[in-house]
Amino acid sequence: MRGLVPGVVAFTLIAGFVHAAEEPNTLTIYSSRQAHLIEPVLDLYTEQTGVAFNLHTGKPGPLLERLSANGEDGDILLTVDAGNLWHAAQRGLFSVLGSETLTRSVPAALRDPEGQWFGFSRRVRTIAYNTQATSPEELSTYEALVEPQWKGRLCLRTSKKVYNQSLTATLIAHHGEEKAEEIVRGWVANLAMAPFSNDTKALKAVASGQCDVTVVNSYYFGRLMREEPDLPLDLFWSNQEDRGVHVNISGGGVLKNARHPAAARAFLEWLSQGEAQGLFAELNQEFPVNPEIPAVPEVQVWGEFKADSLNLSETGRLQAAAVQLMDRAGWR
Repeated sequence: MRGLVPGVVAFTLIAGFVHAAEEPNTLTIYSSRQAHLIEPVLDLYTEQTGVAFNLHTGKPGPLLERLSANGEDGDILLTVDAGNLWHAAQRGLFSVLGSETLTRSVPAALRDPEGQWFGFSRRVRTIAYNTQATSPEELSTYEALVEPQWKGRLCLRTSKKVYNQSLTATLIAHHGEEKAEEIVRGWVANLAMAPFSNDTKALKAVASGQCDVTVVNSYYFGRLMREEPDLPLDLFWSNQEDRGVHVNISGGGVLKNARHPAAARAFLEWLSQGEAQGLFAELNQEFPVNPEIPAVPEVQVWGEFKADSLNLSETGRLQAAAVQLMDRAGWR
């Protein structure tokens, strides 16, 4: 310490202590993303930095209730669908992150305008069809599925799932509520059978000929085709001649009561780049959000698409209206 005056020595020691406090041995994450879809990413970060994780998983709704009601200690919330992220922000769960790295890595449409949450992988909710009963030339937009040619040929997942609520919210954003309700009523009128509880069941119904088309998240298609590659199914990117196909995210933010906010932000910045981006998307057959990171070959074969540029915060803001609209239209 030769040459340092006592005040400087004291400052140096305090600065070192604060720096150490910002580099915890463990971060706590609450996640509605299934454990097996995130643990390899956390293990990679631990390997590279020495920072370990306490991971708590659960369904999105109960997880938000738990964090809101109990003020649970935690550093990061990761969840699926921008609607859930928007609700978390509305509940005051997130900090505002002034991160140039996140702003640079995550396109504007896939992050909160105020910097509270960011997407880390993209999933496309688009049309899937039976290749033996339907040709791509018959397909065009979500809106066109109301046409008489699809009477008795359409299957859908239940309206209770947030993925369909967010899709309907985008219809409201683009068309207004009256026109959006007309579209949803047209879908309901063309249903071949009652809505399914999940996308996989809807896809299997299409593959078996119970219906010819459905609307699903792309990764459900990927999972099913990995298991049963001979199924007569394919994806069609909707609305390519106008606004683009609906894209949603798996994303997250730093909790307002985080014990280690700087370290939590550093993890999210790491997650938005490089090897972490590729791995986080690959685990669920999704697309990276960072435009510099390519999708894995298994996903690339689905082809390129034009994505809707609507900021995903709108899917949260309009979600309550979407739920009411779907109920009025008879989508159960």
